Amino acid sequence: MFPIRDTQKSSTAPIVTGFLIAVNVLVFLYESSLDRYSLNHLIGLYGLIPERFPGELSTLFTSMFLHGGWMHLIGNMWFLWIYGDNVEDVMGHAKYLLFYVLCGAAAGLTHVFFNVDSRVPTVGASGAIAGVMGAYMVKFPHSRIITVVFFFFITTVEIPAVIILGYWMLLQTVNGVGSIAYSQVSQGGVAWFAHIGGFVAGIILVFLLGTRQRYSHRRDLYW
Repeated sequence: MFPIRDTQKSSTAPIVTGFLIAVNVLVFLYESSLDRYSLNHLIGLYGLIPERFPGELSTLFTSMFLHGGWMHLIGNMWFLWIYGDNVEDVMGHAKYLLFYVLCGAAAGLTHVFFNVDSRVPTVGASGAIAGVMGAYMVKFPHSRIITVVFFFFITTVEIPAVIILGYWMLLQTVNGVGSIAYSQVSQGGVAWFAHIGGFVAGIILVFLLGTRQRYSHRRDLYW
């Protein structure tokens, strides 16, 4: 299953979401301009390396603006565009930016906790975006996500957000538990626990930070 777009309308322009996408793209374009040695040096400096934490605390934030390849970037930015505009709409621009950064930090801390001795740099916005997805599930559980489904043929279906995002979270959990044993013999791969930490942080933070007053009693429009 792959989400295309949601049916939830926003009443404000997603300024911060657009800004975050632009920054991630520009940083990746800079990465792409580097030779392999310089790129590895950049990742080593600004990627999150659990073994060096908390000595390199700033990498908790810088790592969320780096990506490991075009597909990594496109996948993350696609999900941010689908879910970010509505969360930004109900939280307000400034609070949403703070929320995004805190979710990314929570995701990074979760990754460090489960990989404390790892020397492998971790990069990507997926932890922060997982937080956005967690907040979306809470605020718009019945919004329909238009999703491409692959069976013996390709078709699109509308799936309630609570189902598709709950299923996504289940996959992260199953893969994360499986990666504990796998990590004993191999390093690298997907930071599953960062996704889980970001998602849970998003659910908690959307309540702690709250939404704009006019949306405090808002429910999504699609049931």
